[in-house]
Amino acid sequence: MKLLIGWLLNALALLAVAYFVPGIHVSSFMYALIAAAVIGLANILIKPILLILTLPVTILTLGLFIFVINGLMFWLAGYFLQGFDVKTITAGIIGAIVYSIISWILSAVVVDKK
Repeated sequence: MKLLIGWLLNALALLAVAYFVPGIHVSSFMYALIAAAVIGLANILIKPILLILTLPVTILTLGLFIFVINGLMFWLAGYFLQGFDVKTITAGIIGAIVYSIISWILSAVVVDKK
């Protein structure tokens, strides 16, 4: 049940990101659900590989390059999905940061801490 609630909260966070960040557009709640699932899968499957491959750059930038990787994951999801559009990688980076913050706030407020 927590997984389903988390998925719905991430879709709501994605709709909020589309409202606040210029350059990001979500057509409907259904597309937000699909995009939230794809972003989650990309973060599980692709992001660890990118983190290992870019470890020297990440160390050189004191971890700030992880923002670029998160933005790239966000942009790639927008590139492959219809109904979810991320215009630039910069919009993806800003959108990923805002998405993380909103998702964290929503899950802190809604999800039970048992």
